[in-house]
Amino acid sequence: MSNDHGGKKAVKSTARNSPQPARAYETVLTTIEADLRAGKLKIGDQLPGERSLAETHGISRASVRDAIRILDAMGMVRTSTGSGPNSGAVVISDPAVGLSATLRLHVASRQLSVADIVESRILLETWAAESADLGSDPERSAAVLRRTAELLEAMDEPGLDREEFHDLDSQFHVLLSSLAGNAVIEAMMESLRLSISDYVSESVASDAAWQKIAKVLRAQHHGIHQAVADGDGPLAARLLREHIEWFYTESRQL
Repeated sequence: MSNDHGGKKAVKSTARNSPQPARAYETVLTTIEADLRAGKLKIGDQLPGERSLAETHGISRASVRDAIRILDAMGMVRTSTGSGPNSGAVVISDPAVGLSATLRLHVASRQLSVADIVESRILLETWAAESADLGSDPERSAAVLRRTAELLEAMDEPGLDREEFHDLDSQFHVLLSSLAGNAVIEAMMESLRLSISDYVSESVASDAAWQKIAKVLRAQHHGIHQAVADGDGPLAARLLREHIEWFYTESRQL
C-alpha cells in the first residue's frame, strides 16, 4: 500500500510539473515568426485568410483572430476589410507601436515609474548624440537636420497649441536620435515617447505656466540642434541631459 501511495504522489507531482499546452493562437504566431526568419514572408505580404490559417494549424477561426489581433497590437500587421492586395492582414513592421503600448500599460499600473522612463530616455538620447555620425551618410544627415530645423521653426510659433508643441517636440527628439544610425535605439526612443505622452501633456496644468516653460524649452532645443549640427556630440549629450532633467523637475513642482 505504501508503494501505491508513493506512486500516486509521483503521478501528482509529475502532473504539476508538466508543461502546460500552448494556447491555440500561439501556433500561428510561431509559424509567422519562422516564415519571417526564413524569408517566406516579407514586409508588404498578405497573410493567408482566417479559414486557411485555421485549417493549416488545426485550430478554430476564433483562435486565428486572436493571433491576428496580437500581431496588430505588436505592430507586425495592418488589418483592413474589403478585398484586394491591401485587405486582410498585411505584414508591416512598426516595433515602436508594440513597445509603447506595453510600456504605457505598465506605467499606468505603476509597475514602471515615469522617473525610470525619463532616465532611460536620457541614457538613449545622450548615447545617440555622442554616437551621431553626420559623415557616414551626409545626404541623409543633412535631410534630418533640415527637417529638425523646420520643427524648431514650427515650435517657435507663439500661438502654437500645447498638444501640437508636444507632437513636434517628440518628432524633433526621435529624429535627432536617428542620426546615430541604430534602428533599435530609434524604435525604443519612439516607444518611450509614446509611453509617457499623456504624462507630458498633462504635467503642466495652467497655460500661463506652460508659456514660461515653453520659452525655456525652445531655447534649449535650439542649443541642442546647433551642437548636433556642429558635430559636437559631448556638448549635445550634456544639453540633452539638462533639457530632459529640467523639464521633468519643473513639471513635478507645478
